[in-house]
Amino acid sequence: MKQYEAVIETLDRLGGVATLADLNQEVFKIKDCEWKTKTPFASIRRIVQQTKGIYKIKPGLYGLEKYRKQNEDRGIVVETEKNKDADNVRVFNHTYYQGILLIIGKYHGMQTFIPQQDKNKRFYDGQRLQELSTLTEQPPYSYPQMIKRSSTIDTIWFNQRNMPHSFFEIEHSTDIQNSLLKFNDLQDFYVRMAIVADIKRKPEFEAKMRFHAFDDLRVNKRVSFLSYDALIKQYEMEIEKQSFDFIL
Repeated sequence: MKQYEAVIETLDRLGGVATLADLNQEVFKIKDCEWKTKTPFASIRRIVQQTKGIYKIKPGLYGLEKYRKQNEDRGIVVETEKNKDADNVRVFNHTYYQGILLIIGKYHGMQTFIPQQDKNKRFYDGQRLQELSTLTEQPPYSYPQMIKRSSTIDTIWFNQRNMPHSFFEIEHSTDIQNSLLKFNDLQDFYVRMAIVADIKRKPEFEAKMRFHAFDDLRVNKRVSFLSYDALIKQYEMEIEKQSFDFIL
């Protein structure tokens, strides 16, 4: 079996849609295909990008053309300029990146939390986000008003001491300023804070950070911008790392 055929078969086995990271884990289970290369993961990336019958849904997420209608019926829709503000695209986009952050947090040994209103939303593979997170509520790490303020942050990583390690706000089309106001209120905690969005929104992020209201956040470099592409690359690196027998 040729390598591209193995990738297509793996996508088929995974229900017609999969992240590149999932393909990296599953494709080598097909015994009829040999990967005589020192960089098999790069080969898989090239195959999904260039093979007819495979289409890109989002950064790091690919589908089989024959499953496109079925995927769309599940809300897994390719984003275009025409539909980017549609509710189904917005919800899927938000949920997809939340799921990725939850998975990476788990690999980093973190406890993970998502807001109550997001718990039943579905990751691309059908799992509820609550199934991917480890906490059903935030640890009582501070005063009630502080815990309430962080309760709507899209994804939080907590360390093993039950203190917040990272706050992530995913911004598809909503106003970045609202997230910065939230971060501003929580800046006294020793925690990383990041806006996760399309790289096209970075100039908007930088402009908002220049507002005087956010002087402390800017001067102290408390908030970072994380693009969708950079997030997915780190996710794929984490998955690849899991395949090593020994990690430095």
